[in-house]
Amino acid sequence: MTNRAIGPSQLRRAIDSAAATLARAGIDSARTDAELLAAHVVGVERGRLVTIDPPGPDFYEHYDQVIARRSQRVPLQHLTGTAAFGSLQLRVGPGVFIPRPETEALLEWTLAQPLPAGPVIVDLCTGSGALAIAMAAARPDARVIAVDDDPTALEYARRNADAAPVELVSADVTVPELLGELDGTVDLVVSNPPYIPAGAELEPEVAQHDPAHALFGGPDGMAVIGPIVGHAGRWLRPGGWLAIEHDDTTSQQTVETISRTGLFTAITARRDLAGRPRFVTARRTGMEEPT
Repeated sequence: MTNRAIGPSQLRRAIDSAAATLARAGIDSARTDAELLAAHVVGVERGRLVTIDPPGPDFYEHYDQVIARRSQRVPLQHLTGTAAFGSLQLRVGPGVFIPRPETEALLEWTLAQPLPAGPVIVDLCTGSGALAIAMAAARPDARVIAVDDDPTALEYARRNADAAPVELVSADVTVPELLGELDGTVDLVVSNPPYIPAGAELEPEVAQHDPAHALFGGPDGMAVIGPIVGHAGRWLRPGGWLAIEHDDTTSQQTVETISRTGLFTAITARRDLAGRPRFVTARRTGMEEPT
C-alpha cells in the first residue's frame, strides 16, 4: 500500500467501491453500511464524512479489512461494536443478540403507557439490556429489573447500563415461580424473548452470529412466551401491562396464550413500523378500564 493520505475525492471513490462490493455480497443496505464503516474507521459521525479533512495514511488498508469482513456477512454492529436502539448506543458483539429497530415499536408503546409514580418494570430476556435501559432512561423514578440467563448477555447489559438504575438478575425465565417476591407488585412486564421457530431460514448475519439461545423458541417459537405470560399473570398488579414480542407467524398464538390464562383484558396484536405483526399487549384484570 502506498503511504499517502486519502483525499475527499479518493474517500468518495473508496466508499463507492465498498458499496459495490457489499451489494455483490447480497447486502441490501450496501451504501449505508459502506458509509457507516468509513465513518467508524475515521472516527466521526456518518454525516461528517463530507466535511472531514483527508483521512490518515492507514485509512484505506483498515477500511478494506472491515469491508471484506462485512462482505462475509459479519454484522455491521460487530464491526463497529455498537448498535443503535432508540436514543441509545449500546455495546454489542459476539455472544449477545443485536437489538433490532423493529423492537423500537414495542419500546414506543411501553413508554406511552400511563404508569403510576415509581413504577416497577420487569424486562425478561434482556440480552444487551436495550429495553430495560431505554425505559430506565425515560422513567428515572422506576425500579427496572432486567433478567437473562446468559453470562455474556448479562455482561454486555452490565456495561451498557453503566450508571443506569437497572437491577440485573441472572435467571432462566422458563423456571416456574421465578422471582416470587414480585407477585402482585409489578406495573409493566416487557420481553423480546427467543421466538423464532426452530428450522426457520435466517439471514447469514443472524444465523451465523446471533446466539441461537437468544433466537429460537422451540418448534413453534412459543416455548419461552408461555412461561413469560405465566410470570406476568402472577407479578402484575391489577391494571398492570404486558408487552411481548413474537415471530411474525405467531401473533394469533401469542394472543391465544395470553387469553387462555383468563387473567388479562385488552389483549391486542400490534404491528411494527413496517406493518408486520410484531408484539402483543394486554392488561391485567382487576381494575376498571379507563373510559
